[in-house]
Amino acid sequence: MALITLSQIQLAFGHVALLDHVDFSLQPLERVGLIGRNGAGKSSFLKLLAGTQKPDDGVFQQQQSLRCAYVPQEADFEAGATVFDTVGIPLDALRQARAQYEILACDADADMTELTRLQDLIDSQDGWSWETRVETVLTRLQIDGAALIGSLSGGQKKRVALAQGLVTAPDVLLLDEPTNHLDMATIDWLAELLCDTPCALLFITHDRAFLDSVATRIIELDRGQLRSYPGNFAAWQAARALELNAEELENARADKLLAQEEIWIRKGVQARRTRAQYRVNQLGILREARAARRDQVGQVKLDVDASSRSGKLVAELDGVSKAFGTGDARKVILSNFSATILRGDKIGIVGRNGAGKTTLLRTILGELAPDSGNIKTGSNLQVAYFDQLREQLDLDKTLVDTISPGSEWVELAGQRKHVMSYLGDFLFSPARANSPVRSLSGGERNRLLLARLFARPANVLVLDEPTNDLDIDTLELLEQLLAEYSGTVFLVSHDRAFLDNVVTSLIVHEGDDDHLADGYWREYEGGITDWKQQTARAASNAKIATAKAQQSKPAAVKNDANEPAVKPANGKKLSYKDKQLLEKLPAEISALEIEQAEIHAKLAKANGYNNDVGALQAAMKRMDEIEQLLDQKLTQWAELEA
Repeated sequence: MALITLSQIQLAFGHVALLDHVDFSLQPLERVGLIGRNGAGKSSFLKLLAGTQKPDDGVFQQQQSLRCAYVPQEADFEAGATVFDTVGIPLDALRQARAQYEILACDADADMTELTRLQDLIDSQDGWSWETRVETVLTRLQIDGAALIGSLSGGQKKRVALAQGLVTAPDVLLLDEPTNHLDMATIDWLAELLCDTPCALLFITHDRAFLDSVATRIIELDRGQLRSYPGNFAAWQAARALELNAEELENARADKLLAQEEIWIRKGVQARRTRAQYRVNQLGILREARAARRDQVGQVKLDVDASSRSGKLVAELDGVSKAFGTGDARKVILSNFSATILRGDKIGIVGRNGAGKTTLLRTILGELAPDSGNIKTGSNLQVAYFDQLREQLDLDKTLVDTISPGSEWVELAGQRKHVMSYLGDFLFSPARANSPVRSLSGGERNRLLLARLFARPANVLVLDEPTNDLDIDTLELLEQLLAEYSGTVFLVSHDRAFLDNVVTSLIVHEGDDDHLADGYWREYEGGITDWKQQTARAASNAKIATAKAQQSKPAAVKNDANEPAVKPANGKKLSYKDKQLLEKLPAEISALEIEQAEIHAKLAKANGYNNDVGALQAAMKRMDEIEQLLDQKLTQWAELEA
């Protein structure tokens, strides 16, 4: 039986219908991912399910005594409160009921009816041990209950908000952008946690890898309609592409028929015949259908002026170290870091929250002086920044003044474009151009910040979490733009799919939770998938080397002086064939790695296979074959070496 059922729900703000006669049901233990364009009404739909937003019309039903927890996109906590008290806020009613019961239980003249009611309430919600419930959730989410809210990072506050939702042991958990401000390791941890949580889940996210790993069903809010697709994000992509093609063909046929009938009616109806009257009536129906039809929202038009080219060398770092503080409070951000960054490189910066990604970027660009080591920056660098906290936006300014203060024109690659037309490229209508920035949603503010960023010439782009709140269509267009951009890109992001599709190399913080201050960073070629493959292979090689060392330990020394003191662990010598194979393996492994790099580089390019699906599938299949061959040959090499 469904936990929540919506029937013919309508919700509108102004003249735009966010929900237009929507039907929906949520089943027990389902994990549903909600996607859609920015401004489509996803957060409003979530608030409606949580009961904080009322529909304009329709029927909303839910099971009796249903416990529903809603975790908003941006939680508002009291900075001076402890984590324990903050997480326990959803249990305030239960806590007060227990305190009142304890007072009445000590009063001989207490109202027994009220006492019984309080006892039933506490029993039904396990209120006798609410402190234990809070401690259990804090332990599960790895949060210190004694810490003050004001001392927490953005990622830690996200955990506190999630703990608030889980402490009530909900039947339904509603999450609005749960991955924002979380680092990659925490996102993986959260995905595993949600898959193991015994409740129905409905969440909004634009993290495609997170959707793939968590969702069992995808629902898309598009032009007021809710469409449901079984499976994860990859299954949705295939099904949605077919639907959009069919819709486009149907609309084209309807438009062609309408145009034909409009030509016929303008020629004048020749006679009062039944057929002629029927065509007139049908024309009226076609006109009404066309007027009521909501076409697919246009795509953002992204373009960036790379300005004049920078020098070939952007930055060269040699043995750079950087730390803050002294004594026990000293935190090492960089430790003997060296790297060379050239024009056109797309560098991804990956690390846990607090690892020092922003400090690393500022040091690379010469904005912070190192404590030791040398930094050489290139010539003619024009740097543009994208700030994840959107501090560059004045909330009281209008959209027009934000993009082009004091002028009606924007300069792009030496050509002038009217600011209204430029805002239209980013899906802002002329009616909203003079609205204040504070009236925009989170995703729309990110879009405005991108518009502001790309309106300025730059040959170095520094993007700090640009993917937060952006819808999937805009993410894919931004990926294409950055891949084709001729300048240099520094990208801080925890979106695995986005990094895979954009960067040419990664600078990764190698420390773990207990060693965030060690300052050890390492550069890897390729994206997230390549990095994980390389680290997995390194770990595998380390195990093989350990096994090899154990096999090579000296055998027990015998009393017979003629016997060798050391023998091979297996007591065998390599045959001639094995020796030949051992000599060939390094060259074969090197050739496979070169072929793997060439295929990956071609896959990373836009239209690398000229939309040849067969060639693309063959390349992906060959990549899998190479990976298997490399594992086999590396294992074989280690065994022969041993």
